[in-house]
Amino acid sequence: MADLPDVPQDRTPQLRASNADRERVAEILRTAAAEGRIDLDELDERLGAAYAAKTYADLVPLTRDLPVAAHPGPPMAVDNRIGGAPTSSGGVAVMGGFHRKGRWVVPPLFVGFAFWGGGELDLREARFAEAEVEIRLFAVMGGFEVIVPEDAEVIINGVGIMGGFDDRAAGPGVPGGPRIKVTGLAFWGGVDVKRLPPKEEVERRKLARKQERRQARLDRRMQRRLDT
Repeated sequence: MADLPDVPQDRTPQLRASNADRERVAEILRTAAAEGRIDLDELDERLGAAYAAKTYADLVPLTRDLPVAAHPGPPMAVDNRIGGAPTSSGGVAVMGGFHRKGRWVVPPLFVGFAFWGGGELDLREARFAEAEVEIRLFAVMGGFEVIVPEDAEVIINGVGIMGGFDDRAAGPGVPGGPRIKVTGLAFWGGVDVKRLPPKEEVERRKLARKQERRQARLDRRMQRRLDT
């Protein structure tokens, strides 16, 4: 596979992608199809999404399930989020709640406990004290919601006893990104882990979908007028 241009290390998910970035991801997808990793229908679908991508956050999911060996480099790099002094080492919720969100520094080990209460951990705008961190949670008749960045590698290894420990967000990330391990126990409670884009990107996508629906309505009205 031919080498492709490296991507600068300071790009973040909300920044606009260039034509070169789109072509770079398209080349990765074509190589994956040639190796039999994705079929032709999926190749067409992903290529369409790649060429329609506006930001790096749009490009990352298109190659997330492909092995690192198939990547000459990630569509984006997030090394600038690694490092810093932890701002919190844990949280306790007893018949109440706590949250950690916004700009905070995740420690190498964060321990949370909830009894008849709950906790929210939003890591999308966070920095990470080390490249690999562990979120260890214990929910007893309570619950936790953990929101991880779309481009992070996520490993979930928890136990649910008469409760649930959701592992649907587990999966690979981009090289150089944070590695997040979520472990612990849910007893008559639950731990929900979600992958979400940055809040700004969520709003941008909502606005884009709204504009697309509006344009579709206008197109239908115009077509009806032409048909009459």
